[in-house]
Amino acid sequence: MSLHYRSVWISDTHLGTKGCKAEQLRDFLDHVDCETLYLVGDIIDLWKFRSGFYWPTLHSDIVQRILNKAQQGTRVIYIPGNHDEQFRKHAGMHFNGIDIRLNAIHETRDGRQFLVLHGDEFDSIVCHNKSLSYIGGEAYEVLLVINRWLNNIRSMLGYNHWSLSLFLKNKVKNIVSFMDNYQHVLSLEAQKKHVDGIICGHIHHADITQMEFGKTYCNCGDWVENCTALIEDDGGRLALISWQEEGQALLDREGAQAPAYSRAA
Repeated sequence: MSLHYRSVWISDTHLGTKGCKAEQLRDFLDHVDCETLYLVGDIIDLWKFRSGFYWPTLHSDIVQRILNKAQQGTRVIYIPGNHDEQFRKHAGMHFNGIDIRLNAIHETRDGRQFLVLHGDEFDSIVCHNKSLSYIGGEAYEVLLVINRWLNNIRSMLGYNHWSLSLFLKNKVKNIVSFMDNYQHVLSLEAQKKHVDGIICGHIHHADITQMEFGKTYCNCGDWVENCTALIEDDGGRLALISWQEEGQALLDREGAQAPAYSRAA
């Protein structure tokens, strides 16, 4: 059984790192079909190749599934992020059925237009201090390792998955302020580009929020912690799904034609 959507956006899979939740991502790709698949940056983490090569067979399986979808008629658009920015020099090329672009304009079935980009262009730390950005990336990897140990213990005790980094993001005032400002800046970009909203990734925080000027901010999240994707249904409705938490329930409900969404616009 599979789910069908008009469009799907995934970002920040970070293939090539131990933090990538590759099993969940492969399961998602096996059970979700769409007319257009957007890969919204940081799909392959080329930063990690500097400190050692890590590429299990499971990660190759994911790449092959994406290529298979492209060959079977899915329109696949790859918008590189800061961790795979080397691919940006190939923007405009068509490779094995995949279009590589710096950004894209997506029009929903109900006529709304969204600017799709990774979002690092609007992160002042990434833009102006790459060394600090690398350090932050390494610190994030340490948090993920700690979080895996904590969740192994929680699982043995019968507790559900818990995100340490999300907890810190919600508690540390400077990080909360950064995310609010990030959304504000992107809403300004939507106003400047005369589109109805922005679809992005980068900050690993899935969200759909109505912002200034009536613009809609959509972040499709990540696949190192949250296993989230943004989808568009056949009517043009945008929604977030968390595959780790909702995947099986969505598949079970498919027969009844009553999918459940966490947030929608």
